[in-house]
Amino acid sequence: MIDLFVSLNLWDGFMSVLSSMMQPLYWAVSGLLVFFHWVFTPLLGADSGWNWALAIVMLTVTIRTLLIPLFVKQINSARNMQLMQPKVAELQKKYGHDREKLGQETMKLYQEEGVNPMASCLPLLIQMPIFIALFRVLQGVADGHIRGTWLKNAPELVDSLQNATIFGARIAGTVFPITPFGATQVVGIILVIAMVGTFFVTQLQLQRKNMPPEALTGQAAQMQKMMLYFFPIIYAVSAVVVPIGVLLYWLTSNLWTMGQQGLLIRNNPAPNTPAYIDWEERMLAKGRDPEAIVLERAAKRRKNKTKEPLTSRLQKAAEGAGTSSSSTAETETEAPKIVRQQVTRQTVRTTEDGRRIVTRQSPKSQPRSSRKKK
Repeated sequence: MIDLFVSLNLWDGFMSVLSSMMQPLYWAVSGLLVFFHWVFTPLLGADSGWNWALAIVMLTVTIRTLLIPLFVKQINSARNMQLMQPKVAELQKKYGHDREKLGQETMKLYQEEGVNPMASCLPLLIQMPIFIALFRVLQGVADGHIRGTWLKNAPELVDSLQNATIFGARIAGTVFPITPFGATQVVGIILVIAMVGTFFVTQLQLQRKNMPPEALTGQAAQMQKMMLYFFPIIYAVSAVVVPIGVLLYWLTSNLWTMGQQGLLIRNNPAPNTPAYIDWEERMLAKGRDPEAIVLERAAKRRKNKTKEPLTSRLQKAAEGAGTSSSSTAETETEAPKIVRQQVTRQTVRTTEDGRRIVTRQSPKSQPRSSRKKK
């Protein structure tokens, strides 16, 4: 029982810290939502559901615009990871018995190719707190727990959003519970289907147009296929308890992803793919060399294009040190240096008053021929 109370206290403390960390996001999301609502108010009216819907759409566009560099890095990283699967498979065959060596060689391969395995997950990790913040803000409007300073300070906007509708569906409403079945459920189901469909098309576009044949086999390819059919089911199940406003955000984000990925595949496709063949024909029609463009992009991608890998530099340094030591040893062997030990001479003399004086004197350095003459 004591352990249970301790666990509950730790959980409450964790949730309190998490809530404190989310406050800046609540502030930013509510601020952008209120700002775009203010922008469209002269055109559509303060209490119009389409005003709030457009405010959510513009909020999504703003967030996705800020995430463009990370999105491009995510797509390129995912593509490069797929293209590197044959090389990784070769390393697994070669070092399969030594997991430590396999890990070192794999990381070395990633460094040489300029690929970061975590880059494909970073945009999702960054966007997830924003999605949670938007969900919590709109959910708070629906259940009366207001989140976000801009909405807390404007109760009239909270009432407007709670009662706003599009096609008769409440923006703060959810598909579940199904009863009573009405416009909110119909609009919500349509948004869920559209959201799942755009996600499916986006993943299918990536696999069929921008994946070489060799990348469509193996464990990674099987995972991609599972994601293609498994994630839409998860989206569909979880979306029934999500407010209509969040579904609008989700659908807009998926549409943005599909369009952005289509442009990226068209202009920077992976080699040996159907999209690459189309791109190569367009480049040749424009009088440009596709191979030169690919080599230039690969050189830019590699982080070590102007310097050798760290392991290679350390190896060369060690070889250089070994060569230097061996050359020094050879020199010492060929011309040994002889050090002669000097002998100190002592002279003792007695003064008139009986005192003895000892004088120590080292011999002067003289050539051997001079000493022989003496």
